[in-house]
Formats: sequence, structure tokens, C-alpha cells
Amino acid sequence: MIRIRRAARDDAAAIGRVHVETWQATYAGLLPDAMLVAMSDVRQSAWWSQLLADPGEARGVFVADDQDAGVVGFGSCGPVRDPPEGLDGREIKVGEVYTLYVEPDFQNLGLGRQLLGALFRQLKADRCDTAVLWMLAENSTRFFYEGLGGERVGERTDTLAGVDVEEIAFAWRNLDVPLVRRRLAEEG
Repeated sequence: MIRIRRAARDDAAAIGRVHVETWQATYAGLLPDAMLVAMSDVRQSAWWSQLLADPGEARGVFVADDQDAGVVGFGSCGPVRDPPEGLDGREIKVGEVYTLYVEPDFQNLGLGRQLLGALFRQLKADRCDTAVLWMLAENSTRFFYEGLGGERVGERTDTLAGVDVEEIAFAWRNLDVPLVRRRLAEEG
């Protein structure tokens, strides 16, 4: 059995491990190998431990916790950091999904959707009307977000490990709508 719950400070080591493992699996070929190889469970765990020590920050972090394997996924959210053009927050309050990762062996079980739902509920509790998520444009996970109703609303170039990468933003403008996998009808 796997449950979605708010992260605790003692989850930091597990989140750090999942963070490194999923980045190395997801971004191989998309980000510099040297950057991915240099990632450290210890550094990521320390970073998450510091974040989870702050109650304000910790309230936006959730984990997928398997009763046998422990933490197998996580996500985090909070105030939007860099809103896409048109979602600048003047007329609406925009939140951001910062991270959402599930270990490869636990993907396609609905955990990503459940974690995203928990993040949206937190953003709604924080009075956000809209959620935005930035991701690498070449990341195939974009189809997951499109399938859950994410609308492509922006793009930008960011620099990671000295390499320019293209990113795209997805937005959900109604956080009350349940996240149900949409079937994309083929037109023929």
C-alpha cells in the first residue's frame, strides 16, 4: 500500500535519494552527464533537511510512502517564482509546483497524479487560483501533464551546469477540477 502524506524532516534522506535517482534517470541525455554524475544523495538530503526544518516551507512538500519500500516519490509547491507572461498574478494568485518525481519502478501507478493532486490542494489552501509548473521542453513527462489538463502557457531558456536548456510552462487555471487522465481522441 502506498499513501500520499505531508513530508516530515526525517524524510529528507529518502527524498534526497529519490531526487538524485530520478534526475539521473529522467535527464540522461537532456542535461550534461558531468552534472548528473556529480549529484549526491548526501547533498540533496542536507538541502531537503534544511527546507523541511522550516514549517512554512515544509507544508508544501508531500511524499508517496510505500509501506515496504519507503518514500518512492515526492513533490513540492509554493508561491510562483517566475510566472509565465500573462500569469503575472495581478488578477489571480498563482502558485507553482516546484518538483514532482516518482521512482521509475513506481511510475504508471497513479502516484504522480496523486502527488500533483495533493500539491494542488495545498496551493488552493494557500488561496492560489492557478498552478504553474516549469519543465525541460525535451522531457517526455510533458505528455503526462498534458494528459492531466495542463495548458502550455510559456517558454524560457535557462542555464544549468553552463548549458542553455529550453523550458516550457504548464498551467492549470482551475484547481477544483479533479485530475483525471484524459484520453486524447484521435481524429482521422
